[in-house]
Amino acid sequence: MAAAGHPAQADTLTTPSFVIQIEEHCEEGVVGCDDVSYRGTHRKTGQGIALRGRTLHTLCADGVTPCRFLGYEFRNGAVRYVVLEDGTLTVTQGRKVLLEESGEWDH
Repeated sequence: MAAAGHPAQADTLTTPSFVIQIEEHCEEGVVGCDDVSYRGTHRKTGQGIALRGRTLHTLCADGVTPCRFLGYEFRNGAVRYVVLEDGTLTVTQGRKVLLEESGEWDH
C-alpha cells in the first residue's frame, strides 16, 4: 500500500507470453526502492504469480550510491525474475535461462 499522499507508481509490460504489472511502493523520488510488487499473468492460461522485489540500478563512482535505473528484480525461491527498463523479461534458475522475452511498456 502506498504511503499517504504518495500514490504508488504502476506500469504494465506486455510480452508475447505475459502481462506484467509492476508497482513501486516507495515515496516518489526515492532511489533504490526495495518494496516493489510484480503481478504476472500468463496470456494463454490466465495463471498468475505475485512477487515482491526491488529496483536495480548501476552504482555511482563511490560504489555504494545507486545511479542509473536499470529495472527490477524479483525472486520466487531459486527462480529470479528480472524486468529491464527496455522491456526485457528474463527468468532464470541458477545459470539456466527459463524464459527471455521482449515486450512493450504501457506507462
